[in-house]
Amino acid sequence: MAGGMTAAPSPGLLSGRDLRDLADAAGIRPSKQRGQNFLTDPNTVRGIVERADLPDAATVLEVGPGLGSLTLGLLEAGADVVAVELDRGLAELLPVTLRARGVAEDRWSVIHQDALTLTELPATPRGLIPTRLVANLPYNVATPILLTLLERFPALEAALVMVQSEVVDRLAAGPGSRIYGAPSVKTAWYGTARRVGEISRQVFWPVPNVDSSLVEVRRHPQPLGTEAEREHTFAVVDAAFLQRRKTLRAALAGWAGSAPRAGDVLAAAGIDPAARGETLTCAQFLEIARADAEVPR
Repeated sequence: MAGGMTAAPSPGLLSGRDLRDLADAAGIRPSKQRGQNFLTDPNTVRGIVERADLPDAATVLEVGPGLGSLTLGLLEAGADVVAVELDRGLAELLPVTLRARGVAEDRWSVIHQDALTLTELPATPRGLIPTRLVANLPYNVATPILLTLLERFPALEAALVMVQSEVVDRLAAGPGSRIYGAPSVKTAWYGTARRVGEISRQVFWPVPNVDSSLVEVRRHPQPLGTEAEREHTFAVVDAAFLQRRKTLRAALAGWAGSAPRAGDVLAAAGIDPAARGETLTCAQFLEIARADAEVPR
């Protein structure tokens, strides 16, 4: 196993037939509204877990475990798992599945909650707090979930999530790219994002009509700034990309109070007022936020 993890006795992963049998017995059907597409291939699950590069005795936060395909893969690899599931039926079924496969109950917990409403990291029954996020995120809310969890929980040192391929492109994009935007900059505040794999459409039930990829985010060893500076920086980022075709002087006029003052703030930050937001790094947006405090209104 990657990262030196010692595999636990295997509880057996879920095949496509297993998934359908579980769902049928519980009267569950995948919800398009909630972006539910369940993994059906054990080899794909093991590949995702391997790419997560989990350390020994890892504790993992999984959002949207669904029927438990990835949950069982993480447990098989020796990790303890805290699974957060919004769907009540799935949240009630997963513990039944894990118990039926003989997984020790002190190695996992299942929380029925919207991940966006978490205010503290839930722990395993042994009191272990997750340090990694590994998940097949619901595609309709993937970016908000990822950014919210990275914001609220500094204990999460790294994330490996499966999302729509075009979302991975945006999250991992760098300055100067046509698809570089607010999600790219905000992700870069927390860590370094990179694409680490592609996932076939055919390993999902139901088969999605979009391509899926894995993105890894490794948190920076030290925060770029304070929480107040993050909020201020993100306000600059939102303003800059709301009118991304305009120069920063024009795009930031409303945020700064006027175009002339925006120009003064940019000059104080060492940024060309004629530049556009898509050319700036996260660190440069931070400098603009800091300069704003120094330029009189």
